[in-house]
Amino acid sequence: MSLLHLMRNERNSTQKLLAPSPPRAVLLVRLAIAFVFVTEGFQKFLEPDLLGAGRFTKIGIPYPDITASAVGAIEIACGAMILVGLFTRLSAFALLLDMVVAIVSTKVPILLGYGFAGFAEPTGATGFWSMAHESRVDVAMLLGCLFLVVVGPGTVSIDGRMNRRPL
Repeated sequence: MSLLHLMRNERNSTQKLLAPSPPRAVLLVRLAIAFVFVTEGFQKFLEPDLLGAGRFTKIGIPYPDITASAVGAIEIACGAMILVGLFTRLSAFALLLDMVVAIVSTKVPILLGYGFAGFAEPTGATGFWSMAHESRVDVAMLLGCLFLVVVGPGTVSIDGRMNRRPL
């Protein structure tokens, strides 16, 4: 065996020890995240008055016609890419930002009991427990996306297949 071959094998072994691949079960997290974002993205187009531009107007999001369509398209595209495991970390990061905006614009006003920074006042109950109840899916999606950014798509993914390189 050549010295170059031994060095290459040593480097590959070290890389495997330092960066173990995530388990196949990451697929379950990807399925949950993809389901929520793809279905919510489509609903922004199917029910624009209730869940798209109309809702964005009520919340106080600027340029609601443009932003609702853009957010819907991003949720569909990134959700689909997470589903198949393509550009997973980038897609999860985009959706993580989506969730941060959703929490700041809709859940923080519930917690505070008033609108702020141009975001609308809450229409129902306010306080911690109301915010906790209303934010359960948002928090789950935020943490799920953060998980995918940190851990990656797992081995059952297009990204996982592209990262497997022959020696």
